[in-house]
Amino acid sequence: MSVERKKIICLTPVYNDWESFSFLVKAIEEYPKHSEFLFQIIAINDGSLEHYNNFNFSEKSPSEIINLKILIRHQRAIAVGLQYINDVKSGFDYVVVLDSDGEDKPEDITSLVSTCIAFDNSKIIFAQRKKREESVFFKIGYFFYKNIFYLLTAQKINFGNFSCIPIALLKKVVFQDNLWNHYSGSIIQSKTPFDRVILNRGKRYAGKSKMNFTSLVLHGLSSISVYFDSLSVRILKISLLGVLVCFMSVLFVLYLKFFTDSSIPGWASNLILIIFCIILQLSSVTLIVLLMQLSARKNIKAPNSAIYKEFIDTIEVKKFL
Repeated sequence: MSVERKKIICLTPVYNDWESFSFLVKAIEEYPKHSEFLFQIIAINDGSLEHYNNFNFSEKSPSEIINLKILIRHQRAIAVGLQYINDVKSGFDYVVVLDSDGEDKPEDITSLVSTCIAFDNSKIIFAQRKKREESVFFKIGYFFYKNIFYLLTAQKINFGNFSCIPIALLKKVVFQDNLWNHYSGSIIQSKTPFDRVILNRGKRYAGKSKMNFTSLVLHGLSSISVYFDSLSVRILKISLLGVLVCFMSVLFVLYLKFFTDSSIPGWASNLILIIFCIILQLSSVTLIVLLMQLSARKNIKAPNSAIYKEFIDTIEVKKFL
């Protein structure tokens, strides 16, 4: 009795990296253990300048190329792809989100899917990196990114986009507004069930990484912006603590001035003035953050999983030769 093969849609954003994408298609189809799966590959062409027809691809199965009108960058390209799949596709079991450059290894798809099955398809499974091949510069930047993220949000994020989404959880993902800012951050913030499987990061198929200092900073800011609600409360707590420390400092200065002989003429008034300036700045920051938070919360809009249509220019189904 034959076992029904699982149907998997592989979603990958591509920006001027079609050579790597051609290697990715071949790697997915030729990996022996993948014979138990049926694959469809959807590439989000995020405003690439080079054209995919200039490269040779596997001819075993068709791939869809969704051409976007403009460059919207990696995270929003993923959002477009997920909403498109949820809206148009049917009859599949999982969506695997991965990069097209080979750093998310196609042979690890089986590990992600197997872990999903082990959890009875009740969780989204992310790849947590055990070993990285990036430069020292990137590792240092990523270290600071993770720690700043934890400091500001009290959440740990040690995984990226490489993940497997069971079809039952896809709707919980595509209706998240924060999906447009940061895919994995929106999963954590929305309390959608997820887990991790530890996997090594692969090496690029071709070319150089598009992740530079600017991209890393924008990626970090996007992930932190998902937590604006909790971040506002955290800033409020820190500001109130700062104001309390300042008032205690003023009392200490007044104590030294009036009840001890250790004060220096003129220094107490200057120091108190500086402390009150700090209090004023902290209060201003707190007020601005609270007003922004109240302004954001008063705007109520229904969840929308069809925004992606405004970004799509053309869709091509091709069997690459």
